[in-house]
Amino acid sequence: MPELAEVEFFRKRWDLAARGAKILSVETHDQARIFRGTSAAGLRRAIAGRRLRSSAARAKQMLFRFGADAWLGLHLGMSGDLHVEPRGYVPQKHDHLVLQTARRALVFTDPRMFGRVQFYRGANEPRWWTKIAPAILSDAFTLEAVASFLRRRARAPIKAVLLMQERFPGVGNWMADEILWRAAIHPRRLAGSLAPAEVRTLWRECRRVCRLALDTIAGRKNYLPPNLNAHIPKSWLFWHRWENGGRCPKTGTPLARATIGGRTTCWSPARQKIR
Repeated sequence: MPELAEVEFFRKRWDLAARGAKILSVETHDQARIFRGTSAAGLRRAIAGRRLRSSAARAKQMLFRFGADAWLGLHLGMSGDLHVEPRGYVPQKHDHLVLQTARRALVFTDPRMFGRVQFYRGANEPRWWTKIAPAILSDAFTLEAVASFLRRRARAPIKAVLLMQERFPGVGNWMADEILWRAAIHPRRLAGSLAPAEVRTLWRECRRVCRLALDTIAGRKNYLPPNLNAHIPKSWLFWHRWENGGRCPKTGTPLARATIGGRTTCWSPARQKIR
């Protein structure tokens, strides 16, 4: 499932290609599961003829604003993708939403249809957007807030806790492994077993990994890398975590894998020790 930085990458792909452009027509696969709870016909009528004014990414979701009061929310699910095609593009089997402009077509593709499209009309941002937890890079993501959350989830493995979106919005499987590897914390450790110094390290690495991921995957300002992983350094766990016979980039020792908290997890036994 796309995580914080990947979502920002896809948002920028549409935004840089068509901000300010008028949507000439909207094409949808109305029966696709991604429109559950949303009227595809109503979406088409509301967006056609309006200009893409702004966009934003939060956690694992995106929001695009058309005109003064039309809001399109997108969640990519497990296999969703936003891409840009030449004008007049003909939707393919898995292209469930296509916004046509005079120069380009904005396409939402989702083969497995675990993603979701939401639509809202109103002067202010929709409630389902504003209720997303404070971003990890915001001032609200404090050490005290993280410590309190870990105490309330004291008996859960720390890997599972990092995937809880109500405190760690946008963190998914690979980012959680990256954070724990950098913090030298074993993913099976119970959240309540972390010492104050370890909690501080975890908090710091959460912010650091999010910042680095945004800079390398999504690029800075108006720059968009050629692909998602183009600039991720080989020194990250990211490149070694699924490799058969993969080794820790820091210690050179073999990595381990197991299912923890319902998710396949990778760690370095030489670096991330469990008591």
